[in-house]
This record gives sequence, structure tokens and C-alpha cells, in this order.
Amino acid sequence: TGAFKRQALPNLQVRLPAVVIGGGLTATDTATELMAYYPVQVEKVLDRYEALAAEVGEERVRATYDAEEQWELDEFLSHGRAVRAERARAARAGEAPDFVKLVREWGGVSMVYRKRMVDSPAYRLNHEEIVKALEEGIAFTENLNPIEAVPDRDGHVASVIFRRQALVDGKWIDTDETVELPARTVLVAAGTSPNVTYEKEYEGTFNLDSRQKFFKQFDAVDDGTGGFALKPDPGGFFTSYTRAGRFITYYGDNHPRYNGNVVKAMASAKHGYRHVVKLFAHELAALEPADQVERDRAWQRLVKQLDEELLAKVVRVERLTETIVEVVVHAPAAARHFHPGQFYRLQNFESGALRDASATTPLLMEGIALTGAWVDRERGLLSLIALELGVSSRLCAYLRQGEPVVVMGPTGTPTEIPEHQNVLLLGGGLGNAVLFSIAKALRERGNKVIYFAGYKKGEDLFKREEIEASTDQVIWSTDMGASIAPARPQDHHFRGNIVQAMLAYHAGELGEALVPLPTVDRIIAIGSDRMMAAVKAARHGVLAPHLKKGHVSIASINSPMQCMMKEICAQCLQKHIDPETGKEFFVFSCFNQDQLMDQVDFPNLAARLRQNTVEEKLSAQWLEHLLRETDAARV
Repeated sequence: TGAFKRQALPNLQVRLPAVVIGGGLTATDTATELMAYYPVQVEKVLDRYEALAAEVGEERVRATYDAEEQWELDEFLSHGRAVRAERARAARAGEAPDFVKLVREWGGVSMVYRKRMVDSPAYRLNHEEIVKALEEGIAFTENLNPIEAVPDRDGHVASVIFRRQALVDGKWIDTDETVELPARTVLVAAGTSPNVTYEKEYEGTFNLDSRQKFFKQFDAVDDGTGGFALKPDPGGFFTSYTRAGRFITYYGDNHPRYNGNVVKAMASAKHGYRHVVKLFAHELAALEPADQVERDRAWQRLVKQLDEELLAKVVRVERLTETIVEVVVHAPAAARHFHPGQFYRLQNFESGALRDASATTPLLMEGIALTGAWVDRERGLLSLIALELGVSSRLCAYLRQGEPVVVMGPTGTPTEIPEHQNVLLLGGGLGNAVLFSIAKALRERGNKVIYFAGYKKGEDLFKREEIEASTDQVIWSTDMGASIAPARPQDHHFRGNIVQAMLAYHAGELGEALVPLPTVDRIIAIGSDRMMAAVKAARHGVLAPHLKKGHVSIASINSPMQCMMKEICAQCLQKHIDPETGKEFFVFSCFNQDQLMDQVDFPNLAARLRQNTVEEKLSAQWLEHLLRETDAARV
């Protein structure tokens, strides 16, 4: 729920009625936040809309919205006016405004739980949470299990169908009764799962419990030689990892005894730190007070080293095209661990962010996912390339040399690099920034690389030398604008889209094909969702007769992201459909963004990328308004 509390340029878009599925503390917190957040959201939309309309005209403000978005915008404006009127009424009456009545009139917020309220973790662990939620107007609906989300004509959720549950012989079972609840916002708060992702990535590092769900628990015991050995212990705080006298502890939701809520998670640290301290009992007992000054110096040296390794700062920001900037940061640890295809989470600090002319609004970025373009491990440098599309990515151009920033990562699974194959790379726009590091790794493994680099116009070309240095042949493709003159005899330019360029290449219209399409073993496509969807369709259409049977085709999926911590928040879930069975399943894109192209549901991806556009477009115009009143330097 932390996303609801952000003050600067949020793009979280909530519509009512809202349904929160779950019965735990997280579900209660989420429902409470929604109840409080919605009036703030619509009032902020109204305030910004009116300020922009007064400055540039209402027609210009609305020009960026299509018919569907204008309908949603008008709903927010109407509700915002009602919130404003209630504030005025309350002020005249000398009382606090009552937004609960308004929110409930618009559909309200409901918690839906598959069991009874008295069975819910929120009630059992902290019943005051339920009491306060009911006082704030939240409806608690019992004994319903979700089975289907029903979309409206625009693809947004309109309602959720539930099946009534009944308690029979101590077990909750489905009945034949179904209930349909209206819902324009649905949030699932169905508990947490322990994060054992590292064991998935590096199998054999940790032992898991009998259910293969949690890390197996151990205690560290004296081995009789002055050291410690691990002993299985249901209450232990150590994993199975042991190497050269080093151990790894775990706490909170990852621990089976403390899994479930924040209070228990904090208790795990309170109870567990003693087990860590005992590892150093002999060293602590042998400390000489006279050596404390040197120990303090050693501590300061360690802190300085950690700061140098882990605290990132901007080295420079360079403009590559009209809409693309490169941010180079000094982040030694983050740079040292990078592998081609991985990405990072970039964000500025509120305390150091630029402010508007009134100094009240920080130009604060949300955490954004940016792919690592290149690294200099020796100098600790990392290159991140951003397309100025949303508010946060546009703020990259205002980062200043030396400014501290948050750089988390690398995260995501590195791109699989085969050996001695023919590989076809397809890059669209910003995707070309990602592919040249992958192309370099492919060439280093003895692969032959043909690269189709697509741009809207030739003026958008950047990092040309890096692309050419990592490929055997490049086909430059532009839709309009200046052509890209080939710098090498084997390279060519094509006017049209990437699929058309591939057909022309196969037909021999672009000179000798150094990597003929029928010999390609692997295709890797990185670009907009529309470009990758077009490639998927073409592989089963116009390109099908010319491609090698059984080739691997990968798409790098840019689904919405929030935490980027691998299978934690589920914001990045991408729907897949097995082409053989039609079975639907979901993939965490921040865990592995490289996904089999034939399985990706691209219409679902397009819909998810569009889900917050009303707020995003208004925030973009509001940013323009703020920047017109500041003297902030843009690269």
C-alpha cells in the first residue's frame, strides 16, 4: 500500500467500486488506503485539470485523450467537484468533511474473503483493524471465492464473479451459488510466499523444507574445535549454507515461524539477532579495550568501502536523440555484477530532487526499470538509457552531475547466450540500446549475428559504432525522416518496418545475406509491445515459409513494474497462453523478461500498459506546467 502514499506525480489510477480480495492485515490496510486515497486522487485530478485549463485552454488539455480516456477523466472531475463541495459544506458547518458517504455512493470499497470474518487473519491477529475498517465504511463480504473477472467493452474489469463457500465437516467447499459484484478496481491481497528465488536461479545453494516452500531451518552449534556447525532446528534462523565458516541467516516472511504479518516479521529480528551474536562470542570475550581506537578506524574504513561500492551518483547525462537520454552513474557493485539483458531500478531522492518555482512540489521519479547498456567494471561505471515517455523517464534529463541516486540491481535473468549459432536480433527504438550488449556477448561466444535495427526516423539512431562492432551485418530500417547511410559494405538501409525489411533481405533485395533467414537458430526481439506483437504474427504468417523449423524466438517483455525484486509484488505479471494446449499461466517479468514469443499474450500486455493513461497523461501535462515555472536545466 506504500504506492498510495506517494506525494509527487503519482500515476496510480483507482476507480470505484473497488474490491480487495483477501482477509489478512494487508487486505485490510489496502482497503483502508483505497478508501482514503480515492478522494485525494480525484481532487488532485480536478485541481491540476483546472490549473492547466486556465493556463493553456481546456481544449488543449483534453486533446491528448481518446474518447474512452475522456469518459474516465470526466468521471474523476465530477467526483473531484463533489469532494470539493463536501469540503466547503464541512467548513461552513465547522466539522470534518465526510468522504465516506461520497465514496460509498460511487461504489465504495469492499473486502471479499472466502471464509468468515472471524476466520480471517486480520480478525484473529488484530481485530481492531477490522473494527476501524468497518467504521470507515468498508464493506466486509464473507464466504465468497473469486472465479472470474468480467471485462467491459473497453477491456477494463467491470465486475468479479464469486462462488459462495460453505463450511461442511470442518472444510470450506464450493456451492452452486454464484455472486457477481461490480468492480472497476480489483486488488488481490492474498498473503505472501517466501522468496526462495535465489535457489531457483542457483540450484543447490540452499536446502528447502519438505514442502519445497521455505528454506530449511538450522541452528549454528559449537563443533568442539572453536568453530560452528549447522544442526537442523525447526526454530533456527540459519539456512543450510556454510562455506569457510560463513553462514546465511533469514527472517521475516521467509521464515516459516514468522511468516504472515509485519509484527511477526519484526519479532524474528528481535529473536534472531542473538543467534548471530553467539557466533562471535569468543572474539568478543577476547577484545582488548586498548585496541578500541583501531577497531573504530577499521569500522570507518569498512563504512567508506561500503559507501563507495553501494551508493550511486550521477557521472553525466547525455542526450542521444530528441527523446532518448543516457544516464551514466558511478555504482561499482551494480556495474560489476551486470550481465547482458539485465536491468536496473533507477530513482532520485526526494531530499535532493529539483522543486517547482514554489518549492512545494519535488520533481520526484518513481522507480523505473532501465536496461544496462554498458558497464566499465574497472571504473565502476554503468550506462542506463531512458526513452522520455512517462514523467519519471523524462526527469532523467534533469539529473545533475554528482547527484546521489538509487540504483538497485542488476535484476532479471541474463539473456541466454548460445554458442556457434546463427542469431537474428530485432531492435525497435530504445530496444536497440539493449541489444548491442547482447550482440557483443553473442559474438564472443562464436555466434554469427544479423541485426535488424528499426527506427521511426533516421535521426533517432544512436550508438551506431557499438552496434556495428558487435554484428556481422546490420539492416537499418526507418519509417520516415532521414535514411541511415550504411558505413560498411555488408550493411544496408531499408525504408519500411522491420518485418518488411526481413522479407526484402530474404528476397535478395538488400545484397548478399550473410545470415540467410532459413539458417537462423534464434530470434531475439526487443522493442515496443506493438513491434514484438507484429513480429510474432509475421512468424506465423508472411515470414513462416522462410524461417527455420524449430528456431527459438524470444521477446523481451516490458510489462508494468514496481518493486523489481523478483516475484515479490506481482505488478509485473505477464499473461501467457500455451499455443499447444491453450492453457493460461503467468510469468513474473522482473524475474525473467526474456520470454518465449509464441506464449506471450500481447493484447493483454497492451491493455496493462494502458491501464493508468488518464493519470499519466495529466501528470505529463502537469510536469510541463511545473517546468515552465522553473529554471531547471534539461540535457
